[in-house]
Amino acid sequence: MIGGIGLLVVVVVLGLLFVGVYNGLVRLRNAVKNAWSQIDVQLKRRHDLIPNLVETAKGYMKHERETLEAVTQARNLASQAREKGDVAGTAAAEGQLAGALSRLLMVAESYPDLKANQNFLALQEELTSTENKVAYARQFYNDSVMLLNNKIQMFPSNIVAGMFGFKPADFFEIEKAEEREAPKVSFS
Repeated sequence: MIGGIGLLVVVVVLGLLFVGVYNGLVRLRNAVKNAWSQIDVQLKRRHDLIPNLVETAKGYMKHERETLEAVTQARNLASQAREKGDVAGTAAAEGQLAGALSRLLMVAESYPDLKANQNFLALQEELTSTENKVAYARQFYNDSVMLLNNKIQMFPSNIVAGMFGFKPADFFEIEKAEEREAPKVSFS
């Protein structure tokens, strides 16, 4: 009788542990999805700013058509990658976009009237703010991915993760060194 109660207590404790581990994995998986959504929101904000920045610059930079087209093309590629939900593809495309934006802002330095334009200055400020938010969202996402991946790989939660098909998430990584640099924005 006492052995049967003891066995029942062990089964209940193991069941509760199992449920707790499963719920923890679900919570972390949802945190990763939420963190990716936050990156997506900031990238959308960045993509919405770019056409305004390009249009403002167009009037002043008539001879810099190639630079303006490169920014527009990079934005379109980044939007397509974002829509696919591919973390690695989005990271690569966003790195190319950051490089194109950096070139645009460097070229803008050669146009004093453009640099003094209040719309352009406001857009530069918004872009700088957005870049900071993107960086924070990427950091939060990668932290969430690390927690999920640790839980999936560590004992005993790796057993539950394997039983229910939990997969490690991809980190948001920049592959090329030059893409790691934020676009340079200058107000001088």
